[in-house]
Amino acid sequence: MPKLTPKTLNLSDDERTQLQQLSDRHNTPQQIALRARIILMASDSQNHREIARSLDINRQMARLWRNRWLESDGKDLSILQRLQDQERVGAPVKFSMEQVIELFALFVFVTRRLRQANKSLDI
Repeated sequence: MPKLTPKTLNLSDDERTQLQQLSDRHNTPQQIALRARIILMASDSQNHREIARSLDINRQMARLWRNRWLESDGKDLSILQRLQDQERVGAPVKFSMEQVIELFALFVFVTRRLRQANKSLDI
């Protein structure tokens, strides 16, 4: 029978301190603070059910962030980067940033010319 206990999560003292600071800071976005609390509780050997009940979230969310933390372990990422959402897949970009800037500049140029033309006609 498979073991149902979640994978252990060991934090260094520095990681624990940074996570605690993120969780306690008033200007930390709520999602990041919640994720930091999940990781802190997971490192205290709490299972997904206990974390979910304590933080009023579902077990899948507790499991997701424990697993993401473990997956990002050993990568050259800051604590905050490890708690960020992953990039979402979607339709490929249709315009490059240079094209967007050129279109914006054209729009501004045309708008100014139209305003000047309207002023000269006293409309």
